[in-house]
Amino acid sequence: MNRPPETDGTPQPPGEAGQPVLPAALYEAGLPVDLLTDEQRLVLSQLTEEELAVLLDIKSRLDAVEPEVQAHGEIAGGALF
Repeated sequence: MNRPPETDGTPQPPGEAGQPVLPAALYEAGLPVDLLTDEQRLVLSQLTEEELAVLLDIKSRLDAVEPEVQAHGEIAGGALF
């Protein structure tokens, strides 16, 4: 995954190649942001601090039960992060 430039967490204008700059916390949490569309990256780049905290909390809780979630995802054919 490519690391974003350091920012203060506020939404930034598009970065290199027109892609929105994402908060470093998304990369640090291991979210597969490099696989997202430009539109999805734009949404994530515009999250408020509170929204980002909620997203990271949900990701952390999913990671805590990862084997169970992965097993259900493989059986059901679904994916979340």
